[in-house]
Amino acid sequence: MTQYDPRQWTSHLLDIEGSMVREILFRVMASFFWAAMIVVLFHFGPGFCQNMAIPATVHSLIGTALGLLLVFRTNSSYDRFWEGRKQWGGIVNECRNLTRQTSEWLAADQSLMREIISLTIAFPFAVKQRLHKTASLGTTLRDVSSSDVSRIEASKHPPLAIANLITARILSARERGLIDSLQLNSLDHNVELLIDYCGACERIHSTPLPFAYAVHLRRVLIVYCFTLPFALVKDFGWATIPATLLTSYILFGVEEIGVEIEDPFGFTTNDLPIENYCQGIETVLCDVRDTKVGG
Repeated sequence: MTQYDPRQWTSHLLDIEGSMVREILFRVMASFFWAAMIVVLFHFGPGFCQNMAIPATVHSLIGTALGLLLVFRTNSSYDRFWEGRKQWGGIVNECRNLTRQTSEWLAADQSLMREIISLTIAFPFAVKQRLHKTASLGTTLRDVSSSDVSRIEASKHPPLAIANLITARILSARERGLIDSLQLNSLDHNVELLIDYCGACERIHSTPLPFAYAVHLRRVLIVYCFTLPFALVKDFGWATIPATLLTSYILFGVEEIGVEIEDPFGFTTNDLPIENYCQGIETVLCDVRDTKVGG
């Protein structure tokens, strides 16, 4: 995710990276050259080209409908983006809560406490791996036992495998009398919430905007931008070219922003910095774990 100061205009006003310029450049330039061709034909073409202008009223009505479609598109995409951020905020908080309770309630068995916290650290990395569809958790499991690593890597759903291992450790602590039933329920609730947040992220990631809506919006957008010169050429003349360029840049840009943030779990500059969240969790939880073990 691109970090910027929202109070500063000059620091990012001319930035290209993350601004959707590259993504929409071809469409905008196609609109530009199409408008230029229409204007040239209108002024210098055969006589019938003088009749190519269309009423601006009809085009204005289409523009109103298109504006509503674009607003719905961007609002729906931002809702998905913000929900994804909230789910990762929940993962961060529940990892902290699980570590907080484990570090205190299982202080009598530091080995068990360390295992649970190490598995908790691995959980967000496993969620990231599933969302990014990467091959392996790699060094994330360096503090997890080899038998647990084998079980996690053999699983079709690593986050669930890690949650199962944490639950097994919690049940073991209850059977040994290290925690009571209320503490067991509290810890299990934390694990349950982690799975819920993981499932919510998977839902966002695997469910794009309905195909029919996306296709219809793009068809209307193309029709509008490529018929705009016909509505402007009579009154605007040569100014039709820059007017079409500006309008197409705005409309194609808004639509592309919706596409960019629809799935916030990708690798682009406008996606959520999941790797940073995971590293932040690891730093804090390792500090708690190592402090307790050292103490």
